[in-house]
Amino acid sequence: MSKTAQSLSGIALQKFKKNFWGVFSFGFIVLLLLLSVFAYVLAPDNSENANWGDLTIRSKKPGFEVKMLSIPLKEKPESGFSDYFFGKEQDFSKEPILDYKLEKDKIIYTLYNDDPKVIIQKEAFLKDFPGYKNTQSVAEDFIKNQKFYLGTDKAGRDYLSRMLVGSRVSISIGFVAVIISLIVGIFFGAIGGYYGGKIDAFVMWLVNIIWSIPTLLLVIAITLSLGKGFWQVFVAVGLTMWVEVARVVRGQIISVKEMQFVTAAKALGYNNFRIILHHILPNIMAPVIVISAANFASAILVESGLSFLGLGAQPPVPSWGGMIKDYYGDIILDKPYLAMVPGIAIMLLTLAFMMMGNALRDALDVKN
Repeated sequence: MSKTAQSLSGIALQKFKKNFWGVFSFGFIVLLLLLSVFAYVLAPDNSENANWGDLTIRSKKPGFEVKMLSIPLKEKPESGFSDYFFGKEQDFSKEPILDYKLEKDKIIYTLYNDDPKVIIQKEAFLKDFPGYKNTQSVAEDFIKNQKFYLGTDKAGRDYLSRMLVGSRVSISIGFVAVIISLIVGIFFGAIGGYYGGKIDAFVMWLVNIIWSIPTLLLVIAITLSLGKGFWQVFVAVGLTMWVEVARVVRGQIISVKEMQFVTAAKALGYNNFRIILHHILPNIMAPVIVISAANFASAILVESGLSFLGLGAQPPVPSWGGMIKDYYGDIILDKPYLAMVPGIAIMLLTLAFMMMGNALRDALDVKN
């Protein structure tokens, strides 16, 4: 034979590659993952949680630019490789300024202010800049123009940096919640659908009980019992989404477990765990993948709801949902982008996962 037989996974991969929107969505998701992992490398403000701000430059529009004077701190915090992934404590203080004047041993500068009638001048001495012998060198190295590409928020923080760092919460909560829902949902759905009888009745009773409780109320109850925090939200959201996975897995296994390949596996003496894990589950993963993509979108939306109620990721940790909560009132004012930018980001990420899930469903469908 001139051509070797392709495996099912190879055929599925070839079909997926032919789906333009599926590949495009996958690339978009990978790009966002890289942006979130290296957020502190890319963010203009690499302080922890991108939390540096100055009230004199609060609520500035995108493209705002100002001179920034950086003054080294006397006690410098320790820095290491982890700073690139978790941010670092600033080793200098920053002052937005309008102009400055150089003298022999000091820099006299005027603080930035929107009101031209208010003039506040301060001084920075040459001795505050170790290793420098004249103020001209200090000005060249420590006074820079800083541009805020997405403007600043109400606390004067760089909005682009907050968006980059905040992507970590929204993306990670989707992944962790989906993983938890898959583990719990596949377990209960598999044993209920495969064994049937009283086990199936108990699983369906448990599923129906949890299904009857509104998702947001259940998440709030779990969050309050576990406490407010970063990881508590992940667990709470994941534990409320497994019921959909369990119902899908149960229904698929009931329709598959009487097929000939399952009967053959039983005749060969394989144990139930191996039959479920290696023979049944690989053949029913297409609808599970689609429901997982939908759960990813739901997880982000639930996190946004929790942040709106003050139960999500707690300040100063930024999250897209929390940013919408903080600035939804500005939609009817002159700064609607403060809420629209994270909202559009959530919409695009959700859409990308849904489209990738549909592409994977088509690729894994053996009927096509």
